[in-house]
Amino acid sequence: MLRLLPISYAARNLGRSPSRLMLSVGGAALVAILSMAGAGFAIGMASALRSSGQERNVVLLGAGSEESVERSEITQSAAGVVAASLSGIATFDGRPLASPEINVALSVMLRSNDSAAPASTDAAEYIGLVRGITPTAFIVHPQARLVAGRAPQAGANEVALGASAARAAGINPDVLASVLTDAGSGGPEVIVDTRPFRVVGLIRAPGTVIDGETWMPLSDALVLTQRDTISAVIITLSPDASASDVTDFAQRRIDLELSAISEPDYYASQSAFYRPVRIMVLASAVLVALGALLGGLNTMYAAFASRVREIGMLQVLGFTRKAVTASLLQESLIASMTGALVAVVLAILFLDGIAIQFSMGTFGIKIDEFVVAIGLATGLFVGVAGCVVPAIRCLRLPLPSALKSD
Repeated sequence: MLRLLPISYAARNLGRSPSRLMLSVGGAALVAILSMAGAGFAIGMASALRSSGQERNVVLLGAGSEESVERSEITQSAAGVVAASLSGIATFDGRPLASPEINVALSVMLRSNDSAAPASTDAAEYIGLVRGITPTAFIVHPQARLVAGRAPQAGANEVALGASAARAAGINPDVLASVLTDAGSGGPEVIVDTRPFRVVGLIRAPGTVIDGETWMPLSDALVLTQRDTISAVIITLSPDASASDVTDFAQRRIDLELSAISEPDYYASQSAFYRPVRIMVLASAVLVALGALLGGLNTMYAAFASRVREIGMLQVLGFTRKAVTASLLQESLIASMTGALVAVVLAILFLDGIAIQFSMGTFGIKIDEFVVAIGLATGLFVGVAGCVVPAIRCLRLPLPSALKSD
């Protein structure tokens, strides 16, 4: 039976050099948290795009603009024609659920001299997705919940902010929710493009890109963007209709120059479009983590290489090379897994939910069970990799040479 060294021996050895221990734990933590950040970024973006589409919704875009609703242009009259001519549209209170919308990326910034500034943190300008809507949009997009205030009214220079959009503009959404009244008063002003708008509502759509959007009345968006066309018409189908019915309608009405795509398929195509971005982020995280890993391996190598005589003495006392290797592995794993656990705690506390802006809105870095498993697996890999090379270096020497080593 293999005689192993007690695990207390490995733990005691770690305390020999506190500075070296901190380097080993810190290196493992850095590698693990970078791995989790990259994975959380990729999963968060994919999850937000996947969750943004409603199964019964179909997007009608300008022909040839299927890849981006922001580049799409269709006539305003097309929305009325679709609502009146297309069978299979669901209704609410007797009205067809067809939502004409404008989607455009514009700068959004908190107005610095606003009297409602206590509802804000640090003012910041960012480029976010502004969606021009009619009241029907709140029914067509049920994931968008108006949790405070009211919907913006046409001609009054009013907007409703998604929670992530508010945060990106420097407005604390929790504070905003507490100061907004049911009448829409109490909110700060934001500058959208070059015009001031009063924030009268707060929208929450967690886990979707809508959470990072700014909603304003369609007529105001038309004036702000100086255009006479809309971007898309979003329709909700009745249970007995299918997306193919809408596709057939778009193909028949060539005068409208429309292209139909189901909302889940549209966001799935956007996820595929942004795949190179996710790959680039993951590759960057891997490269930086690799540098941290090499630094950690160098620290572990120095720690073990300086103990050649000690390891030779253990063999003289009757411990086999396998037993000594197991003890070195325990020592390395204690340090690396401690670093990985520290990284998991830090990722959950400081990375989970961090809003990342991109052209379609906002998504949050997602630290879920899978990402945590990646962090712990990274720590395990660092522990094993950090032990193998120095263990071979220490154990390959003959005993007489090892005992004479300095």
